[in-house]
Amino acid sequence: MIVIGGGPVGENAAARTAAGGLRTALVEAERVGGECSYWACMPSKALLRPGHALAAARRVPGVPVGDHLDAAAVLRRRNGFTSNWDDAGQVEWAEGAGLTVVRGRGRLAGERRVDVGGRVLTASRAVVVCTGSVPRVPSLPGLSDVPHWTSRDATSAQEVPDSLVVLGGGVVGVEMAQAWARLGSRVTLVVSGPRPLPKSEDFAGDLVADGLREDGVRLLTGVRATGVSTADPGVSLALSDGSTAEGAHLLVATGRVPATADLGLEEFGFTAGEALPVDDTGRVSGVDWLYAAGDVTGRALLTHQGKYQARAVGTAIVSGAVDPEPWTAPVSTADHTAVPQVVFTDPEVASVGRTAAQAREDGLEVRVVDLDIAVAGSSLHADGYRGKARMVVDERKRTLVGVTFVGPDVAEMLHAATIAVVGEVTVDRLWHAVPAYPTISEVWLRLLEAYGL
Repeated sequence: MIVIGGGPVGENAAARTAAGGLRTALVEAERVGGECSYWACMPSKALLRPGHALAAARRVPGVPVGDHLDAAAVLRRRNGFTSNWDDAGQVEWAEGAGLTVVRGRGRLAGERRVDVGGRVLTASRAVVVCTGSVPRVPSLPGLSDVPHWTSRDATSAQEVPDSLVVLGGGVVGVEMAQAWARLGSRVTLVVSGPRPLPKSEDFAGDLVADGLREDGVRLLTGVRATGVSTADPGVSLALSDGSTAEGAHLLVATGRVPATADLGLEEFGFTAGEALPVDDTGRVSGVDWLYAAGDVTGRALLTHQGKYQARAVGTAIVSGAVDPEPWTAPVSTADHTAVPQVVFTDPEVASVGRTAAQAREDGLEVRVVDLDIAVAGSSLHADGYRGKARMVVDERKRTLVGVTFVGPDVAEMLHAATIAVVGEVTVDRLWHAVPAYPTISEVWLRLLEAYGL
């Protein structure tokens, strides 16, 4: 087996097949551990956590706190989580798991063949593409001539920028806007719609917008960027309402696209830069030896979801290559409708499954239950705790198809919701899942009571 891409997704696919008895090569052009380890999940959350801890302490009277974060200490701790961008530890893990690490950019060179800088590897069983995604660069006049940040620059910067303009109100945009604002930067966030987080429930974007403003972020909504130019102190972003947003740096956070360019996929009928179509085992349409997992499939651009896909891919390949008896896990994925996600802002947004609008678009007969998070646990957690919860119920099956929590520290409640959605647990049965008192999870009881149980 050959895996192209040594990030978390590729590591999981490769480890699964190696454990199943297949000789496995892991091909990586940059760092083993990938985007998540060095430029995304880990460094971004390391930047966010100190600010969250300080804000949480301020919400509880009697806790001695300072006025500001120690930015230098925060950046050193972030650097520690990335191992200072050295992947030696990840390589050691991979080799310990029985993988052969091959450095270089992998490119398909024929059936089951991968060219890595002139060295051609041949797989007897399968090739798996796990190359992730890259930033989407908008067609914006002047952008190509002006130095600007992408997500990698935002998570790896070694100094706090005096000022920062963030273009894009998705997850990267809101997380990095808040992280750098709390570290002392003057941040302007430009959002084309009425609120950030357009793919979430509306109330989630509204509460996150409130949190950003409280941290001093200048939030500009309902405007689009029309051009970029250099300016003093650095960059000027022209906006559709005739105004400008200026800062020392510009972070372009307008989404991501599958990293499928320059992989030789055109030879097999696919378009570079577009997602690879796969079935629920990860097999690429029309090519019986080619699989894909993670962002390259376009299904759910989330590390945990990609790793889940990778485990399914590895199981499917092993089951078809050797005695499948040891492998009892399912070989198909359920990531279409039960995807959990956390936006690690303050307040946090934790959601799984469909939004109310998505459920209705899918033709479901739904009932929506909304509540403020106001229980004994939340009042103990923080003075003035503000949060909301939504439960979307399929009325025909009486099961949950979507749950969203917004508030400080709600992320740890998400897995219970994920289990309920994935397990198709009826609301009648959930009534007997009694939340411990006094915890924020008591909101589950209030949701079910509001539903009518």
